[in-house]
Amino acid sequence: MTEHTYVGAVDQGTTGTRFIVFDHAGQVVANAYEKHEQIYPEPGWVEHDPLEIWENTKRVITRALGQAEVSPDQLEAIGVTNQRETTVLWDADSGRPVHNAIVWQDRRTTDRIEQLEANGAVETIREKTGLEADAYFSATKAEWLLEEGDPIKMERARPADVRDRAETGEVLFGTIDSWLIYNLTGEHVTEVTNASRTMLYNIHDLEWDDDLLEEFSIPREMLPEVRPSSDEATYGTTDPEGFLEAEIPVAGALGDQQAALFGQTCFDAGDAKNTYGTGSFFLMNTGNEAVESDHGLLTTIGFQRSGEPVQYALEGSIFITGAAVEWLEDMSLIDDPAQTAELARSVDTTDGVYVVPAFTGLGAPHWDQRARGTIVGMTRGTRKEHVVRATLESIAYQTRDVKEAMEADSGIEMTSLKVDGGAVKNNFLCQLQSDIIGSAIVRPVVDETTALGSAYAAGLAVGYWDDLEQLRTNWQVDREFAPQLDLETANARYDRWIDAVDCARGWAIDDPSSS
Repeated sequence: MTEHTYVGAVDQGTTGTRFIVFDHAGQVVANAYEKHEQIYPEPGWVEHDPLEIWENTKRVITRALGQAEVSPDQLEAIGVTNQRETTVLWDADSGRPVHNAIVWQDRRTTDRIEQLEANGAVETIREKTGLEADAYFSATKAEWLLEEGDPIKMERARPADVRDRAETGEVLFGTIDSWLIYNLTGEHVTEVTNASRTMLYNIHDLEWDDDLLEEFSIPREMLPEVRPSSDEATYGTTDPEGFLEAEIPVAGALGDQQAALFGQTCFDAGDAKNTYGTGSFFLMNTGNEAVESDHGLLTTIGFQRSGEPVQYALEGSIFITGAAVEWLEDMSLIDDPAQTAELARSVDTTDGVYVVPAFTGLGAPHWDQRARGTIVGMTRGTRKEHVVRATLESIAYQTRDVKEAMEADSGIEMTSLKVDGGAVKNNFLCQLQSDIIGSAIVRPVVDETTALGSAYAAGLAVGYWDDLEQLRTNWQVDREFAPQLDLETANARYDRWIDAVDCARGWAIDDPSSS
């Protein structure tokens, strides 16, 4: 390693793709971002174009390197982090997707999940995968693509015998990490954290599960090889004849939330972080033990380094938080997200208004696929400021839902919570979050912790960083927020939030007004 080498990270998220170049101190040297289209073919369906994502990935890598005047051969390694659960099938020969990617938010397979519940398969799925049976995860998405996708209606022509071709490995399955690594290196691999989100991977045996593959009729031949998150053997190298014109190891990958756990240096049991993005994802490292949840949390894999056992985590998945602020913008209640703090601060309370942003159902700890977005408590005096404040408060209340479940499962009282993601730049929200959960909120200097985590994983694999202690030294606090609201008031408001959640439950049934 020389003074002028770096590690790059592809951060492929729900709304866009980012490439960040990090130096040895874990500081951002260059950062480029590109949005991609959100495709909504039917209500509750969400898709992305995998080819658009790949083209954007090449574009942001090239732009970031150009901005920093860093040549590709100065990159010691590339790491990948990605929106998890989002599912792609593609042709192994042409490399072209057979259909748009089905996004983690997509609810088209809700009926299939209810069938699993009726058949008594839920407990088996939970025992093997640590996951709740939910349309959120990849298994039913892949099953739908193999069974229900109509080639006549698809923009991308594909053979009608896609299942036959999948059984011979001619059609491949992957989450977005696999799709990007395949395009970067030509290798069909994933790593343990992304595999653990498919509802097909046994997190105890650390292998694709035959019973689950049979349940969802997923051919083993189409699945990627599962590797460590930080892999000294590397996943492969970029093509020297390709767009980078250099041979760079792709050596680390993590699902976005596990990447943030790693980037926040939550390396020890009991360390916890919450990432505020489209949704919010609250993870606690539980060490080498896969802790079963009795309170609606997921048991998942946190990370794995080469030659070491996996580290497990408890996770609370909150489907809609940042997306609720985007909704305010869509509804013309705000002109841009930066306005939310000013508007929310202009009123002392929500005046009894609660927003439950269950636009795609409720995640942990409620797990109600048929819940829908709800506003309760409005009067003739309700103004947009109250709705904006209630929307910000909903982010904090949902986090408290998960915090209480996590403390109950782990037996660990959480006195502080590391936070990251775009929303934590909002000081008002950070203080509100601290008030409602009754714990300190700690914001790091480098808040791009998702990308940083994948960079750390890749850099450790190739020796750019020596060990975890070196990464801990890099981590620095930007600001800490302590609770200012009295506990009795916080608890009373939270109790009323639970009442509001009850109003949102079970709403999405066959409704004549929607047809």
